[in-house]
Amino acid sequence: PLGLKESVLPTQRSCLSNAGGNFFMAGVGFSFIFSWLLMLLVLITFVLGGNTYVLLCKSWRSQQLFQLLDTPGLIPGFNLSELLGQEGGTTNFSEMYRQCQQDAALWQMLHLDQSVSLDELLNISQYTGEISTAFEKVNITLSPISLLSQDQRDLLLNASRAGQPPNFTLTLEQLDQNVTQGSLLDLAAELEQLANKADVDMKDKLKADAHSLRELDKEMQTNFSGLLQSLKENIHSVQSRADLLEEQTKSVLDKANKTQEFLERETANIIKNETWAFLEELLDFFETYISWAKSRLTEDVARCKPLAQTLDNVEVITCDYILDSLNAFWFSLGWCTVFLLPSIILAVRLAKFYRRMDIADVY
Repeated sequence: PLGLKESVLPTQRSCLSNAGGNFFMAGVGFSFIFSWLLMLLVLITFVLGGNTYVLLCKSWRSQQLFQLLDTPGLIPGFNLSELLGQEGGTTNFSEMYRQCQQDAALWQMLHLDQSVSLDELLNISQYTGEISTAFEKVNITLSPISLLSQDQRDLLLNASRAGQPPNFTLTLEQLDQNVTQGSLLDLAAELEQLANKADVDMKDKLKADAHSLRELDKEMQTNFSGLLQSLKENIHSVQSRADLLEEQTKSVLDKANKTQEFLERETANIIKNETWAFLEELLDFFETYISWAKSRLTEDVARCKPLAQTLDNVEVITCDYILDSLNAFWFSLGWCTVFLLPSIILAVRLAKFYRRMDIADVY
């Protein structure tokens, strides 16, 4: 446009205007030469991006892709249920994908309980029967148990008989009497009677002796009466307990005999019962462990949610990033190709008003 002048004839146009017209025609020539490459690029990217987006992304989001994969006979000779050893044929790709999204375990997703029976594989009842049969055949023999030997029995009996106290009858009779052979009070009274008959000097001495005897009797009654009573009670207690010593010894020996007979008769059964109770407790431990192992294997081992997340991430990367960019590329390039035709027409029409002409056209 800088080289155009309205007053100049077309045969006298400047070099700048002529170069602009030549560039218009050169652009038209390049468009005719290379436009087929542009069209081919648009076609290829459209076929790849558009069809892949429709076949993969849309069918994935609408679950039609899984329905197609679940179609029987899609792949000749391939059957997922038979491959997993299932008779009912209930396993399919859509169901597996749904369970993986719910973070199901591999055991539940593949329905492995139909091909592998954990109850039969981890059933210990068969071994329990064998253990019971083997345990019933066990014969427990123990060495004879002797709580007391015959010598020990005789020794206890002799000790109970020898432990009888002597006869305390004479001793008790003596204890019932006074501590002194005669009565001190009577002796004091006799001294006082003699004092009344004696002279003055002897009278005072006899009365003093009588008073001393009375004080001695009082002191003896105070100091010895409690001790004598305690001694009597102890003697009576020894006599009463000594009478029961032999009977108690015989009762203990009888209980020892019964205990020994019970041990000889029931010890083997007691040991056998306690051993079986211990075995049952061990079997309960094994059953608890097996139950825990089955629950962990069927519910926790090999959860497949990461697999579903991986497939979702692949779909997002492929569809939202790669295919969307590719489709945007061919869509933009296609519009460039569409606008190429009017640009060629426009360039040809404009070149007439820019190029220097050989013959002036007055019209």
